[in-house]
Formats: sequence, structure tokens, C-alpha cells
Amino acid sequence: MTAGHRPGPDDVRRLALALPESKEVEAWSMPTFRVAGKMFLTMPDDESSFAVRCPKLERGELIAAEPEKFWVPPHEAGSNWVRARLAALEDMAELRDIVVDSWRQAAPPRLLETCTAPDPYEG
Repeated sequence: MTAGHRPGPDDVRRLALALPESKEVEAWSMPTFRVAGKMFLTMPDDESSFAVRCPKLERGELIAAEPEKFWVPPHEAGSNWVRARLAALEDMAELRDIVVDSWRQAAPPRLLETCTAPDPYEG
């Protein structure tokens, strides 16, 4: 995989599963990814986007800064989640950063101490 590779749903899945103790679980008719039983990523709808954890206080700024990339559907407005459009991501490194940040919000402290981010270009 090269640095210019456009991220796709398989890349989301591969990066999510490369994180310690992550597993894929089907829920609500879509793939969800969990660490220690806590969900940190979902791939809703047609897999053209994915949803990750994002503190509500940061979410508004994120969406305002890059509305073409991030948004929240009305039914998720009260949650701590944001969606990201795969086609709007710059590269695999950006995808990795988003996935790892969400995983860190859900992972137990014992995993945070030893986690290193997966190489987004290995595959």
C-alpha cells in the first residue's frame, strides 16, 4: 500500500482490528468494533463513512472546521459520536489517527499504556 492510497472500508476494518483486543461484532445490521466490550467504531449504511467516538465539546469544532469530512446525523445529535466520510479523508495516516483516537477513548487504561498505533500502510 502506498502513501497516496485512498482509504476504504477494508482499511477501516484492518486498522480497527490491528489495535489491541479489538474485535468486530455485528450489531444493528452493521459492523461494529469494540475493545474490552466498549464500542469505538461502526460502519453504518453503505460503508462510505464510519462513526467514531468524539467528545461533544470537541465535535462541534471538528464539524465546523471540516464539514465536508465530518457530520452527525440528527438521530445521533445527543451522542458522543461523529461520522467521517471515507472519500474526504486525506490519506491512510489520517484514517489511522481517527481510528486510534476513538479506540483510546474506549480502551481500558491497562491497554493505553502499551498501545502503539498500527502502521496505516501495512496490509
